[in-house]
Formats: sequence, structure tokens, C-alpha cells
Amino acid sequence: MDQKVKVKLQKVITHIVLIIASFLFIVPFIWMVSTSLKPLKQVMSFPPEWLPNPFQWSNYLDAIDYIPFFTYLNNTVVITLFSTLGVVLTCPLVAYSFAKLEWKGRNVLFFITIAVMMIPGQVTMIPLFLIFNKIGWVGSPLPLIVPAFFGVPFYIFLLRQFFLGLPDMLRDAAKIDGASEFRIYWQIMLPLAKPAVLAVGLFQFMASWTDFIGPLLYLTDETQYTLSLGLQQFQTQMGTEWGLMMAVSTMMTVPMIILFFFLQKTFIQGITFSGIK
Repeated sequence: MDQKVKVKLQKVITHIVLIIASFLFIVPFIWMVSTSLKPLKQVMSFPPEWLPNPFQWSNYLDAIDYIPFFTYLNNTVVITLFSTLGVVLTCPLVAYSFAKLEWKGRNVLFFITIAVMMIPGQVTMIPLFLIFNKIGWVGSPLPLIVPAFFGVPFYIFLLRQFFLGLPDMLRDAAKIDGASEFRIYWQIMLPLAKPAVLAVGLFQFMASWTDFIGPLLYLTDETQYTLSLGLQQFQTQMGTEWGLMMAVSTMMTVPMIILFFFLQKTFIQGITFSGIK
């Protein structure tokens, strides 16, 4: 077989496999949107029906009225934005020090950071709750925001690997020109790491936006609830309002899709880009 034909055939097969895989991933989203537009009788029908008949757009308005949607949305946005800001400000700084600065105990502390990544969240859940309860933060969004300003081990590791790919000659040239270490980081290294920082920010945004366990543990006042907790209120002793729940779920998911759509190029660069321009 001709080499060019073989390469084209491999590309075609690859694309077919990717299309099939993407279809498997998108099916749950399509079903969620479809369910959000169905009357309850059709939601429970068997065999399942993909197309709503009729399209019940009022599910979205009813869902907004069923729970204090905009209050929960505001709480979710505040927690998500501040936790993302904390990660974006602190993690690159720590990662840069691990990658480019020489200081006593650096390797030991980095080893501890890697070790922390291996500890399941369920192990630290109770000790953290006791600490936050002791200082009076339980019942407020502070436990969901403040820890992000002290760095996240996985993001630090990811950014450190990126900074290691940046050439040391950039730092050397800046030092010759009299730049301080912080100025080198802020004006030279950090702009080069923009794709990786945005990727980390996107990771944190998605994690905080969809977080359920954190708000469930620390938020006790219903006026502070997030959208993920608000979904629980569609489950009652009389059953579950599936159409309304899926309507809110769709409204929660769409911002993530839009955000990834506009940042996908930067997101991919953050994972694969070497940092050298």
C-alpha cells in the first residue's frame, strides 16, 4: 500500500474513532437537555423518548421560581471567582520558586507537596472541618475560598513542569540588566506561562463551580447555598422534579461549555506548549 494512502487511511480511522468516542460523551448532555424540556409524564415514559412532545419551555421558568435560583447563582459565582483568583495568584508563584530558584530545603518541600497529592480528600475532610469549626468559619463560604490562596499541590506541580521548560537564559539576561527576582517572575516568566496559568484557572473554575461536598459540609444557611446544593431541593418526599432539575443542570453546564469553547486553544497550549517563543 502506498505510504500516502496508508497515512490518509490512518487519519480517517482515527477521526472515526474520535467521533464515536465524542458521541458517547455527548449523549448524557443531549439527554439532560431533552429531559429539561419534557413534561413529567414523558420523563417517566418507557421506552424512553428522546424528543420532547411537546417542548415544555416553562420548565426553565418554573425551575427558577422553585428555588431562589439567582441567590444561589450569585453565591456560586462569588465562591468560584475568588477561589480561582486565589489559585491563579499563588500557584504560579510557588511553582516558579520550585522550578527556578535555589533555596535550602526546596526539594524536600516539593517532595512533601507531591506526597500531599496522593492523600485522598476523604482522609483530610474531618480534620479540616474540625479546624475550620474551631476558628468559626463553618457556616460561611470562607473554607471554600481561603484555602485556594495557599496553593493547590496538583496545580503547583503542573505549573512547575511548565516553568522548567522555560530557558534559564531569559533569567540570566534579565539579571544582567539589573532586574530583581520578582520582576523577572512578574514581567518575563509569568507572561510566558499565561497558557498554563489559564489552564489551571479553568481547572479550578470548573472544580469550584460544580463542587458539592464542600458547600454541603460548610454552608449551613440556605441563603448561602450554591447551585449544586440547590439541585437537592428538587428531590422531595413526593418524588423528584426531573424536568426542573435537568433545567437547572443545563443552566449550570452551559457556562462551562461556553467558557471552554472560547478558551480551548489556550487550554490546549497550557498542557502542551513548551513555553519557548
